[in-house]
Amino acid sequence: MNTGKINVQTENIFPIIKKFLYTDHEIFLRELISNAVDATQKLKTLADIGKYKGELGDLTIEVSVDKKNKTITIKDKGIGMTKEEVEKYITEIAFSGAEEFVKKFKNKANVNIIGHFGLGFYSAFMVADKVEIFTKSYKKTAKGVHWVCEGSPEYTIEE
Repeated sequence: MNTGKINVQTENIFPIIKKFLYTDHEIFLRELISNAVDATQKLKTLADIGKYKGELGDLTIEVSVDKKNKTITIKDKGIGMTKEEVEKYITEIAFSGAEEFVKKFKNKANVNIIGHFGLGFYSAFMVADKVEIFTKSYKKTAKGVHWVCEGSPEYTIEE
């Protein structure tokens, strides 16, 4: 008996994800807001267990629409990501950072994270030609990160 591993051609799977991930294309907004809620909840959890010593401040999630430029912006003041974390969690389809976070802290705090499948973020590509992330990790030495993808498997990232 032989074993093997199923391979996925990213050039072929990306259009399928964009078109068929959800039947309701408006779901992208719920998915992206859920990501913002999770980022905020993660920061609260780290504060509760003493891993984050900073001021939490106002954790309101803001959603704004710019009709002229045809953009939707979702802002949160959550945990943020380093460049390495963006490359790990955003560029790996179906890899959930939420699942990893819950496993790491499940015995230390009440962790309520929404996303567990690592696909919700990609729902943005059902309605957008270009998706950008501006993020900065809560870690003191972290630099801001800018990630851009224009609907293909290729992206740019810079600190």
